[in-house]
Amino acid sequence: MNEKYAALRGNIKMLGRLLGSTIKAAHGEALFNKIEDIRRLSKSVRDGNVDDRAKMIEELENLPDDQLLPVARAFNQFLNLTNIAEQYHTISRHCNETSCSPDPLDDLMNKLEQHAIDDAAFEQAVAELDIDLVLTAHPTEIARRTTIHKLVQVNKCLTKLDSGSLSEKEHERTEARLEQLIAQGWHTDVIRQNRPTPIDEAKWGFAVVENSLWQAVPEFLRELDVMMQKRLGKRLPIDAAPVRFASWMGGDRDGNPFVTHKVTREVMLLSRWKAADLYLGDIQQLVSELSVVECNDTLRKLVGPEAHEPYRAVLKDLRAKLKNTLEYLGALLNGQRVTEPEDIITDVDQLWTPLLTCYESLHECGMAIIADGLLLDVLRRIRSFGVHLVKLDIRQESTRHSDVLSELTRYLGLGDYDHWSEQDKVAFLVKELSSKRPLLPADWQPSAEVQEVLDTCRTIALHPREAIGAYVISMARTASDVLAVHLILKECGYRHRMDVCPLFETLEDLNNAEAVIQQLFSIDWYRGFIQNFQMVMIGYSDSAKDAGVMSAGWAQYHAMESLVKICDQAGVELTLFHGRGGTIGRGGAPAHAALLSQPPGSLKGGLRVTEQGEMIRFKLGLPDVAINSLALYTSAILEANLLPPPEPKQEWREVMDVLSEISCEAYRRVVREEPDFVPYFRSTTPEMELGKLPLGSRPAKRNPNGGVESLRAIPWIFAWSQNRLLVPAWLGAGEALQYAIDKGHQALLEEMCREWPFFSTRLGMLEMVYTKANKPLSAHYDKKLVDPSLWALGDRLREQLDKDIKAVLTIDNNDHLMEQDPWGAESIRVRNTYVEPLNLLQAELLYRTRSAEVDSEEHEAALMVTIAGIATGLRNTG
Repeated sequence: MNEKYAALRGNIKMLGRLLGSTIKAAHGEALFNKIEDIRRLSKSVRDGNVDDRAKMIEELENLPDDQLLPVARAFNQFLNLTNIAEQYHTISRHCNETSCSPDPLDDLMNKLEQHAIDDAAFEQAVAELDIDLVLTAHPTEIARRTTIHKLVQVNKCLTKLDSGSLSEKEHERTEARLEQLIAQGWHTDVIRQNRPTPIDEAKWGFAVVENSLWQAVPEFLRELDVMMQKRLGKRLPIDAAPVRFASWMGGDRDGNPFVTHKVTREVMLLSRWKAADLYLGDIQQLVSELSVVECNDTLRKLVGPEAHEPYRAVLKDLRAKLKNTLEYLGALLNGQRVTEPEDIITDVDQLWTPLLTCYESLHECGMAIIADGLLLDVLRRIRSFGVHLVKLDIRQESTRHSDVLSELTRYLGLGDYDHWSEQDKVAFLVKELSSKRPLLPADWQPSAEVQEVLDTCRTIALHPREAIGAYVISMARTASDVLAVHLILKECGYRHRMDVCPLFETLEDLNNAEAVIQQLFSIDWYRGFIQNFQMVMIGYSDSAKDAGVMSAGWAQYHAMESLVKICDQAGVELTLFHGRGGTIGRGGAPAHAALLSQPPGSLKGGLRVTEQGEMIRFKLGLPDVAINSLALYTSAILEANLLPPPEPKQEWREVMDVLSEISCEAYRRVVREEPDFVPYFRSTTPEMELGKLPLGSRPAKRNPNGGVESLRAIPWIFAWSQNRLLVPAWLGAGEALQYAIDKGHQALLEEMCREWPFFSTRLGMLEMVYTKANKPLSAHYDKKLVDPSLWALGDRLREQLDKDIKAVLTIDNNDHLMEQDPWGAESIRVRNTYVEPLNLLQAELLYRTRSAEVDSEEHEAALMVTIAGIATGLRNTG
């Protein structure tokens, strides 16, 4: 790491030294020295001394059983600490243009001035800002909540040490606190003993809100307010809510039998309870601060003439109601049957109206400086979080709804809904949606699976509209899939306009998305019901698993472009909901670049995007990091709407059509048609062992008896990242690019790279994947774990990887990968010092566990730690 990163290097060195002291104290000098020897060999390999890899392999393969776990944990902890040091560096005063982007909002202002964007357009764009971040519990978050908490405390210590104003004693105390935290982490089990329940996952999400977003949102809105004042001389409206949050934790039942209607009900109660708890903390603080006696007539009328401290009178009333709310919700969560009292908070206006009255009174009485403190922050929180904290999305697979209707129509003697044509299904659904009579018979006893769907919809019907985000239909393919959900909700008593959101996931479904939405718009009932608002979810995971990243990426772009066009023509406001994950294979990319690579007009209806797994912690887990992430999203959306990217030229489209076709063929030729692929995949990756790791509440497979085709996209990608071949994130793309070069299109590809954000972002994502891939490590897994009869397939994949890298560098006109992102390249290189020993140790552990006649708890525990460590080191693992 060069001198530009001296402060970061210093923090990593200090944290490593403190971890070393902890290991030495816990396990003695001999083991500490062995770990240091392995680390030095790994650093030497990183610096180009290839011969030291054999020495490192020998050291790791000769470890006795009792040293496997501590060695694995040592490198896991090195990576956790390296991550937190790097995360801190990006928000520290030492961060500069070499490792940090310019302030996103300042950078945006400069671009708008350069392009002479007028103030009215800018003000309108800010007024229409709508960022809806959806926290999901996909099984990629390795770290336990207790580990995450300790890492947050480490970050606070680094902030103190970085202040430059500590006395010698304060410095010693802070460093001692750091060592305590590192020791606590060392003596804590880094792997969950039990798979988390959906309730556990929801609590994890609420903890992110409490520990980070509750502070970050009002701070970010202050920054946006300052930008507005600088640019327009106007303030951000007090009721502005450009950022809101939803969650899938406790609502996503697609393939997860553990998410039931009872779980959904409990999570929604917990969400309200946590919101009331957080507001109570704010109100308690305001009670202690707002001892002011002067007020305007409106507030005086509200509290009465006898209230000497009018603001406290309002606040104490709210405090009592919040306490009552907590008591009532707590009783429900404990299973008690209680009647809802009148003096609790059930609606956002009960908080907003009295606090806004206080705010306006303070301003009128010349105390704006007081009003614009904590009180303004609380008002901002009310608009962003409401009384439910996060809206809960419901997600269910499309066939579960058709099963309901099929069972119902058979009971009613109407035939089997599942066997009807699409035309007949739509006609039936529209007729019943328009009918005022109930469809569900009172004496009908459906199957347990159908009953669960109905109970879920009845649970939804018991809650107000603002408690629910969207109803997402996974594997949606037809107009009837959407109408079926509307009908079931109606029959279960839901009386609001629900955003029923089809999720188009496979290549075929993405290509058919335009036709499905067009058909829905042709239905009079549907157009009247949606009130000119449509949400559509674009699936990244399954489309990439189905067709490879290049073909999927173009299908996603084309689907978005088509949907924007037909919604514009129909006068319907479209919100595209992006089901992105952290990995390239699941649509992951730096947020700013990813948004600016979308089709023009695709962000006019706002942004809705999943924040998944470990990426929640990396992007939103610390307040300062969350503020920066929100600024990145905001600047990208404003830039995309005010300075839209270019429409692709016809010749670019034609090339992309060819690249899509060739890459899909190349990808499927290996994944679907190569007879040795499945046994090779299962041998060279820890795919089978991943099922033992208690990552998330959802099973790894939709069908536990199926093969790779039934494997969820997340563990599919996760497994390949572990052996460092990362096949799903690159296979087919480079081969297609080389085909285009061979056909004489190199100049056109270079033009696309320079002028088209969609294409340049794709190449940048590939470069990052190539940098994280490690061919020698992948070959080592093969030699250690794979039958020699299958080695040829691994060799062919690695040869293809080499060819693909050359193709991308040719188009980029670069000599090395990630030349345009030296900070990112350096970050990956530094982590490899700690990741490579974990990879080699994992290969050894897989060999030992697969060879053993009897399962060894020591081997399995160490293996789980290597999986966690590699995920930590590669970051965007799933």
